[in-house]
Amino acid sequence: MTPYTGGDHSPSADSRREATTGACGEDAVRSLFRGHGDAIDMDDAAAVLTRTTVYRGWIFSVDDMRIALARHDGGRIVINRQLVRHPPCVVMLVHDVNRDAYLVEREYRVGSGIFTVGLPAGLMEPHEEERQAALRELGEETGIDASGDASISIDKVGDYYSSEGMTDELAHIMVIHLRRWSTIPTHFDEQEHIQSAWVSWDTLQSLPVTASNSIIAIQHEALRRLRADIR
Repeated sequence: MTPYTGGDHSPSADSRREATTGACGEDAVRSLFRGHGDAIDMDDAAAVLTRTTVYRGWIFSVDDMRIALARHDGGRIVINRQLVRHPPCVVMLVHDVNRDAYLVEREYRVGSGIFTVGLPAGLMEPHEEERQAALRELGEETGIDASGDASISIDKVGDYYSSEGMTDELAHIMVIHLRRWSTIPTHFDEQEHIQSAWVSWDTLQSLPVTASNSIIAIQHEALRRLRADIR
């Protein structure tokens, strides 16, 4: 993993729009809020006036920003924001179809300060496609090589910001259904320590998963099982 520079990982305008408008569409959103709110014209794009990088770390950087919001009367209001710039990531709920088992991980998370249970996930490399990143991370973290599975199917759950009020990290969430896979050596980063295990669906639902992206993937799979009447 290389230090984060921000440029190659910034979400495109299309991906930002898809992540925020969903199925409703921009015109419908404008119509819904028309006539409500304060002096800000939210149909006019915000303009970044200044952006200063105040911290640059191994994975993320922090920018201090001045942003202009357009007013309905033609003026503008300037606000200050700090942005954690973070590469996009993939989050995968991995399903072994033949055994009807799911893959979970356990590792230390500094945000919660504890060893947490969650799903395989990882950062995307510059210019990497979602599927490519997911299968690469799966092999590196868990030793599961699914490249030879011609029957692999991937349910795209959606693209969601981890915390849109403070970071541009965009999580590409999916459910991967495997029928054939092999084991390869894991390849952890120098400071990465992960345990992984296969569990049943009932056990997965009982585990103390607290990461919102993992919960989204699990709930998506719960709906699929319900529709398919899989107990």
